[in-house]
Amino acid sequence: MTDKLTVSVLGTGIMGAAMARNIARAGHTVRAWNRTRDKAEPLTADGAQVAGTPAEAVRDADVVLTMLYDGATVLQVMREAADALRPGTAWVQSTTAGIEATGELAAFAREHGLAFYDAPVLGTRQPAEAGQLTVLAAGPAEGRETVTPVFDAVGARTLWTGQDGAAGSASRLKLVANSWVLAATAATGEVLALAKALDVDPQKFFDIIAGGPLDMGYLHAKAALLLNGTLTPASFAVATAEKDARLIVRAGQEHGVRLDVAAATAERLARAAAQGHADEDMAAAYFASFEEKPGS
Repeated sequence: MTDKLTVSVLGTGIMGAAMARNIARAGHTVRAWNRTRDKAEPLTADGAQVAGTPAEAVRDADVVLTMLYDGATVLQVMREAADALRPGTAWVQSTTAGIEATGELAAFAREHGLAFYDAPVLGTRQPAEAGQLTVLAAGPAEGRETVTPVFDAVGARTLWTGQDGAAGSASRLKLVANSWVLAATAATGEVLALAKALDVDPQKFFDIIAGGPLDMGYLHAKAALLLNGTLTPASFAVATAEKDARLIVRAGQEHGVRLDVAAATAERLARAAAQGHADEDMAAAYFASFEEKPGS
């Protein structure tokens, strides 16, 4: 394997664009595709090639990386690319697709002779742009030398969770991690909403927890987005967060666990989206506490 790879990136939204950019900056050839081509075009400034179809993007690629909305979208796009997929190609599946969909995608990989790597990432816009994501990866040891340069380009750390991507061990860990992220986000919104309703200065709350076990950088970061009115561009959009929350709830149900906080968070996110906040940062779940959007 040469040091330079040809990497196909399918999906250039918030995360996919940043990942494609960092792969290109690492010296690899990148072919990017997005359903809305305008979202991929800015990558040409970093040396990436923009493909018109998924098949064009994956032809003769060493690695195919998918970073799309959900598992169903990934499967649809990969089916569009199927005729151009080369047996033996490494498929890095980074979309948060959930457990059931990961199995379906792995089955597609087997059918087409692809080396399947279940590889969701932890991190949002800023760490993605900085190449500081954490990659959670599961897949065959033979062939890891091909995907490792891609992981190194997009992330600061790779945590291997197993050798069988089809088992979904990386995706399972991603759901566990996201359950905490979503719970913390929902709690941040509710504490600010209650402070507003009770006419309490949020800074007084921050002061009483400062430096103690209840204090956390994430609370301050998400609260600042609301208090400063900087919910766009989103680091992790409301609509995507709702999708992930429902994947978490479903995973719990299928394994005999009731996840009340995750279920309530999904509903809060759905209400915020219905109020017009779907494309804003998930901190905008705050607005679900009110019938109408209040001033921050």
